[in-house]
Amino acid sequence: MKVLIVHNDYGKYSGEEAVVDKMAAMLRAHGHEVVFYRLTSEGSRESFMGRVHGFVAGVYSPRGVRGMREALRRERPDVVNVHNLYPFISPAALRECRKVGVPVVMTVHNFRLICPTGLFMRDGRPCELCLRRGNEWGCVRYNCEHSLLKSTGYALRNAVARVTGAYRRNVTAYACITDFQRRKLMEAGFPADRICVIPNFMDSVQTEVAPVGNYVAYCGRLSREKGIDMIMEVARRHPEITFKLAGEVRDKELTENVPANCQLTGYLSGADLENFYRRAAFFVMASRWYEGFPMSILEAAQYGKPTIGPDHGGFSEIIGRDDATIGRLFSPGDTDELERRVVELWNDRPTVAELGRRAHDKLRRCYSSEAVYGQWERLFEKVITNK
Repeated sequence: MKVLIVHNDYGKYSGEEAVVDKMAAMLRAHGHEVVFYRLTSEGSRESFMGRVHGFVAGVYSPRGVRGMREALRRERPDVVNVHNLYPFISPAALRECRKVGVPVVMTVHNFRLICPTGLFMRDGRPCELCLRRGNEWGCVRYNCEHSLLKSTGYALRNAVARVTGAYRRNVTAYACITDFQRRKLMEAGFPADRICVIPNFMDSVQTEVAPVGNYVAYCGRLSREKGIDMIMEVARRHPEITFKLAGEVRDKELTENVPANCQLTGYLSGADLENFYRRAAFFVMASRWYEGFPMSILEAAQYGKPTIGPDHGGFSEIIGRDDATIGRLFSPGDTDELERRVVELWNDRPTVAELGRRAHDKLRRCYSSEAVYGQWERLFEKVITNK
C-alpha cells in the first residue's frame, strides 16, 4: 500500500508534527510505502506580509492546490492521509484527490473542522459557540485569537470550507483521536458512517512498572488554561506534599508566588524526563479546556503512573471510570474536588500502585503502536476497497 501523507507544518515543531512522523514510521515498519506532500508555516508569521499571505492562502491556496495535484500525479498513492491543511495547502486541495479517485482519510487532531481556532476554547475555558450557532462569526465577535486579522482569517477560511463542502464532499473518512471528538463532529452534521475513532499511540511500551514515587507531578506547558494555578493552590494548602511541575512557563504571573513545596523544573528531555516520570507517585492535570488527546496521560502510564484529570473532553474516556479507571476524575475547574482527589491518592499508596498497573495495561492494550496500527490498516483497506 502506498500512503501519501499531507501536512502543513506549524512554525515550531509541535505534538501534531510528532504524531505525523510517528504515523509514517509505523506504516513503514509494517511494509507500506510512505510519501509526503508537506509545506511549512515557519517564518510566515514574522512579517505583516507573511501574515496576510497566510490569511489569503487559508481560504484558497493556488500553490497548495497545484502541489497536491502534482504529488498525486507523481506518487500515484492508494490513499491520502491528511493532517493539517492550514494555511498554505488549504481545504480546496482536497478536491484534487476526488478528481483522480484517490480516497482521503483525515486525521482529526483537534476541533478545527467546527471551531476556527481548533481549540473549543475562549478566555481559557471551553467554548462551543460556533458549533451551537452553526457558523464561525463568534470567533470575530470575541476576537478569539486576540488579533482581529487572525480571528477574521480563521473564521473566513472555516466559513468558506463549510459553504463549499470542502471537507464533506472530498474526505472519505474522518479518524478522530477521541470519541468526544467523534460526537462533536456528529453534532455539527458530519455523517456518522464516515467517522471512526483511532487514538494516538506510543511507539513502545516499557515492560517494567516503576515503583510509587515521592511527589505529585505535572508535565506540559505552564499556563492558566492548563489549570496550573489550581495545582499550585492545592500545593499551597498541603505543604506536606511535594509537587514537581515540568515544562515551559507560558504565563509569567504563575511563577510569582510559587509554594515552597512546589518545584518548577523547567523543560525536561531525555534521561531527565524519564527520571521525572519514574520517580513520581502520580500525575495531575487540571486543564480548564477540553484539549485533544492529552499524551501526558499515556507518557505517565508508560511508567505505571496514574493520572488525576478533569472530567471532560478526552480526559474522561482515557482515564475512565469505576473498575476500568486508570486514575481519578474531578469536576473541571473545581479546586476543592481536585484537592480531595490528590490527598486521597497521596495517602493511599496501594491504590496508586494498582491504578498504575491498570494504566500500564491499558496503554499496552489500547494505545500501543501495534494495537493502533491494526485499526489504521483496516480503515485504509476499507476506503480503498470501497472507492
